[in-house]
Amino acid sequence: MRAIRRAFLFFTVLALAAAAPLAQNAAPPTAVAGPEYGPPKGTLLIVGGGNLNGSGINEKFIELAGGPAKTFVIVPTAGGNRNAQGELIAYDEQRIIAPWVRLGLKNVRMLHTHDPRVADTEAFASVLRDADAVWFNGGRQWNIVDSYADTLTYREFHKVLERGGVIGGSSAGATIQGEYLVRGDTSGADVMMTAEPHHQSAFKFLRNTAIDQHINTRNRWDHLIPVIQKFPKFLGIGLSEATAIVVTQDRFEVIGAWKVAVHDNTRLYQPWEKPYFVLSAGDVYNMKSRRIEKLGIGTRPAQRGSGSGG
Repeated sequence: MRAIRRAFLFFTVLALAAAAPLAQNAAPPTAVAGPEYGPPKGTLLIVGGGNLNGSGINEKFIELAGGPAKTFVIVPTAGGNRNAQGELIAYDEQRIIAPWVRLGLKNVRMLHTHDPRVADTEAFASVLRDADAVWFNGGRQWNIVDSYADTLTYREFHKVLERGGVIGGSSAGATIQGEYLVRGDTSGADVMMTAEPHHQSAFKFLRNTAIDQHINTRNRWDHLIPVIQKFPKFLGIGLSEATAIVVTQDRFEVIGAWKVAVHDNTRLYQPWEKPYFVLSAGDVYNMKSRRIEKLGIGTRPAQRGSGSGG
């Protein structure tokens, strides 16, 4: 009996020893997935356009960057690369940065070119290497695409976020931050989904989204509906003027004066409802879980399915 027991222990030890190298070579545990929407690092400030004086939004941008002593870059390119006569527009840097200087910025520069070949050079893009924050002015978003898409400058915009910096923008500077470029048609802003292949993709700072702006003053509340019907996995985010979302990874908080319309195709709507819901200042929304996490008054919302959203 003792001999049998010793033999059993011997073969057990052999089996464990043989298994040890297999355990050492086994695949490591699966890493926790990163955010699906916002950048892993850094912050986005996405603004619905309009007059921002007194809204606190510009001040919030400066705060997110770390204060007025940080390094800021202002991109006016959405304002146009050429005028109606086809002549190149020359931007006055002092005029472009003046509103930010009045807000106390100590180190702020303009970045603009009409030529993607210039934007693809080290000499031009290097100004972004030490930038803590980038702001895109309003205008027409396709101008930004024409100048910077698929260039070194485009990659440096993303590296600002990778360093933990901030990217903000208003109106066209909001839409360019999404993934699908709404109103990218060169014929006019009334075309939501252009057939122009080069003007369908935005800069993907906020992935899996299509972003619209001026929804209150220009009665654009419903305009994202056909976009989300075509791209049902995307979120549609419509921003009122003087209203913004502050994005950190997969969450955003609404700040400012008015409302944000969220077009979420996974949500159940009643037949009499619009296929979107509305958030207000202070509300926090999780884009990954598609849930409102907090209401601005500090309460938590009812569970999904218990009624209409927002």
